[in-house]
Amino acid sequence: MTTSRTAAIPSWTVGGLTVHRIDEVLLPPATGPWLLPDATPEVVTGQDWLHPHFADHEGILHLDSHSFAVTVGGLRVLVDTGIGNGKERANPAWHDLRTDYLERLTAAGYPPDSVDLVVITHLHADHVGWNTRQVDGEWVPTFRNARYLTSRTEREFWAGYAMEDARRQMFEDSVIPVEQAGLLDLVDVPAEGAEIVPGLRLLPTPGHTPGHVAVELTGQGERALITGDCIHHPVQLAHPGIGACVDIDPQQSEASRRGLLDSLAGTDALVLGTHFAPPTAGRVVRHQDAYRLLPVPAL
Repeated sequence: MTTSRTAAIPSWTVGGLTVHRIDEVLLPPATGPWLLPDATPEVVTGQDWLHPHFADHEGILHLDSHSFAVTVGGLRVLVDTGIGNGKERANPAWHDLRTDYLERLTAAGYPPDSVDLVVITHLHADHVGWNTRQVDGEWVPTFRNARYLTSRTEREFWAGYAMEDARRQMFEDSVIPVEQAGLLDLVDVPAEGAEIVPGLRLLPTPGHTPGHVAVELTGQGERALITGDCIHHPVQLAHPGIGACVDIDPQQSEASRRGLLDSLAGTDALVLGTHFAPPTAGRVVRHQDAYRLLPVPAL
């Protein structure tokens, strides 16, 4: 599958930090019913504010795959690395992609060799794909001058997990080469979070996976929050009980989502959804008996 997205690089400014969205690929309409089966057309069309950005009028969800790049605490940081090119994947929408992701990253001012830190919210195939690229038939780290960072709980969970073939393939082409190169760092993330550098903190949001983290960015009294897969789609603001079919612990995932949304509601924090379709970012406000997203367009 070959895709090209050549529009200008979307960005937002938060407390002196500029956060760039690095687009990879729009996900097909079938993604929503598979990923969030309880987000039925009736549920989705019941939230008028989801239209037109986040769903169509028939209740089909819009979902996206992208990363975020930002310079914070003196480090050039990439948060998650998408699906990747040329990867053998069971999901047809992810299999053997040919996108211009690295060109878009470079256009944002972050050529691969300039990246200092890659933060991985969790070890799923659509968040680690560009960890590596193929060179002379071998998978090698894409960001050879960077440290790659994920939670210790996350890596240790998968180390003891009985993987099916597709997941084993993902680790072999996108995680293990980074480990073998000595570039992967594991971080303990306590309940209060873990500061990596001033302005960059990992927040524990377990449930989707045991070591899942959200990423908090702060500067000059302002705050942004990159969701990872704690929240896949804005419909989950209106219905926090809607979980993903691949959540390891659905109850814990819901608890993490509710806690995160409660901490964000009514604040000026900018929420950046890792799978939110454009405009991607917004502020959480209380709505009816739950929440909704007020979109904040990119610059």
